[in-house]
Amino acid sequence: MQYWEMLLRWNFILISALVGWLVAQVLKTLINCILARHFSIERMWGDGGMPSAHSATVCAMLVATGRMEGTSSAIFAIAFVVAIITMHDAMGVRRETGEQAKILNRMISEWMDMGAQSAPFLADKKLKEMVGHTPIEVISGAALGTLIGFVMPML
Repeated sequence: MQYWEMLLRWNFILISALVGWLVAQVLKTLINCILARHFSIERMWGDGGMPSAHSATVCAMLVATGRMEGTSSAIFAIAFVVAIITMHDAMGVRRETGEQAKILNRMISEWMDMGAQSAPFLADKKLKEMVGHTPIEVISGAALGTLIGFVMPML
C-alpha cells in the first residue's frame, strides 16, 4: 500500500493515465478473447478494438489534470486539446487506414490466388487492419478513462 501511495504522490496525472491505458488494454484483451473464442496476447498492446485505450488514456489524464490543477489551468487546456485530437484521429485517419488495409489485403490475396507468381514478395505481406476505432469504441474508452480519472485516489 505504501508503494501505491508513493506512486500517486510522485505523479498523480501520469499514474492515472497509465492506469487508464492498462485497464483498457486488459478489457480489450478479455473482450477479444470472449468474442473470438481464443486468447491473443497481441491484443494487450495492439491498436484498435473495444474499448479504445487511446481514449481511456487521454481521458484519464484529462480528468486527473482537472482534479489536480483545476479546470481553468493552462495544463488542463493542453490536456483537453490533446484528448480531442487523439480521439478524433483514432476515429478518422487511423480508422480509414485500417479500412484501406482490409481492402488491400483482400486484393493481394485474390491476386496471389490467381497465380501472380511474378511478385512473390507479396505472398507473405499482410497490412495491419486494426489500427483505428469506431465511434462506439472511442466513446467507451473515453467513458472508461473518465471513470478512472475520477476514482483514482488523490493523496
